Amino acid sequence: MLAVCVLAIVLVVAWFTPVLAVRTVHIEGVAAVPEQQVRDLVRIPSNLSILRVDTDPIARRVASIPKVRSVRVQRAFPSTVRVTVVERTPVLYFDAPDGTHLIDSEGVEFAVEAPKEGVAKLVTEHPGGADPATKAAVAVVSSLPRTLAGQVDEVAARSVSDVSLNLTDGRTVLWGGTNDAERKSAVVGPLLTRPGTVFDVSSPNLVTVK
Repeated sequence: MLAVCVLAIVLVVAWFTPVLAVRTVHIEGVAAVPEQQVRDLVRIPSNLSILRVDTDPIARRVASIPKVRSVRVQRAFPSTVRVTVVERTPVLYFDAPDGTHLIDSEGVEFAVEAPKEGVAKLVTEHPGGADPATKAAVAVVSSLPRTLAGQVDEVAARSVSDVSLNLTDGRTVLWGGTNDAERKSAVVGPLLTRPGTVFDVSSPNLVTVK
């Protein structure tokens, strides 16, 4: 009985007093997102016990930042809250009247700013996260072998089944649709070692070079 009473007292002290107050907020994974922007959204009241920290609302607030793909908030006893951020990474960009839009591998437009070097330009009739051709282009680029992805300068998406890759050296890969991505990835590498300017892997069992 005495042990139960002692435990109850300890819990009450820990819950309602600053004994286990949050003293440190540790933020990890931010680069494009300013750390101070994350801290402003964490908003933990002064002297709040770590036992009373509700991690879900904090995670939702931080996840509202457009450049944040996901976030995890954890209590680290005795006095630290750890916020781990995964940022969105652009795989394509397109030009619009209001600026250059960045799109990540989930097809989300998350920023209007200049792309980093190595991000391919998207050329399609109605670019945007809700556009089927844009979604197809994102899926194609996300499925490319790393060695090929680094060579892509521009992605032209005429339709969901007509996506082509314009490489930095002037060559073109006709990829087709999003189907058979694994097979296309397997055949495109050896195909690009052949002389030519246009490499068609849209039908991976019948590839051609022109």
